[in-house]
Amino acid sequence: MQLGTIGIWSLAFTHGDRAEARDAATELEELGYGAIWLGGSPGGNPRADLLTASSVLSATSRITVATGCVSIWDRPPGQLAAAYHAVPERQRNRLLVGLGVSHAEIAGRYHEPYHALRSYLDALDAADPPLPSTARIIGAHGPQMTRLAAARTTGVHPYLVGPSHTAWARSMLGEGPLLALEQTVIPHTDAEKARATARAMLAPYLGLRNYRSAWLRGGFAVEDLSGGGSDRLIDELFAWGKPDEIAARLTQHHRAGADHIAVQVVTDSIDTFARQAWRDLAPELLAA
Repeated sequence: MQLGTIGIWSLAFTHGDRAEARDAATELEELGYGAIWLGGSPGGNPRADLLTASSVLSATSRITVATGCVSIWDRPPGQLAAAYHAVPERQRNRLLVGLGVSHAEIAGRYHEPYHALRSYLDALDAADPPLPSTARIIGAHGPQMTRLAAARTTGVHPYLVGPSHTAWARSMLGEGPLLALEQTVIPHTDAEKARATARAMLAPYLGLRNYRSAWLRGGFAVEDLSGGGSDRLIDELFAWGKPDEIAARLTQHHRAGADHIAVQVVTDSIDTFARQAWRDLAPELLAA
């Protein structure tokens, strides 16, 4: 499956206007981005993520569409496999199913996430027909999940990470498995305003144990996770500035071992399509 080196990650495709989602997808393909990552789900329908993906796929002809990520607690594996195969084959060849274990603070049935994910992958393999390992990717951050992803899927899709994590993830994966990370960006040149925007976006994640563990494991101190996040943490997790400065951060990730970077532009609302920012960034990001 071809993702290219740069894609766009956005909640708007699953929370915004459906007609604009199709139009925006067409434009992203024309701009030259390699993938569209669907953040979250528009509702409680177990097939909703792939129904949205199918709509976006039908509006395009080349670009890959990925879910980032489907919670294993919300989508029974048999239903997910059936929804995957309900997508027409010519579109299904461009569909990547991102899977994640979510968080204990969010998922009511959360327990033994590693074993639960491994069992979920077993069930996807046993489905008739199965959801192929080459069409799935894991939202992994820790060593166990990363090794599982390398063995049972096409690779990993880390979220809210910096170049140091990318280098670590590549060392864990080795050569071959896909490393397709999300990079949050703020196209703003004023450091104080950019960091304030970053802290507002980061706030809900600072209380989630899985993210805190990943950041502490990556060399940050407890103090870095206090007060909305230290400047050091913010500047590692977020890319801000002019398009060429944001492109420089993406280059750091590529040099550290990333195969693909899904760029998320921070917006005021989850249903806002950052279309002007995607246009402004394209010449620099796609040339990097």
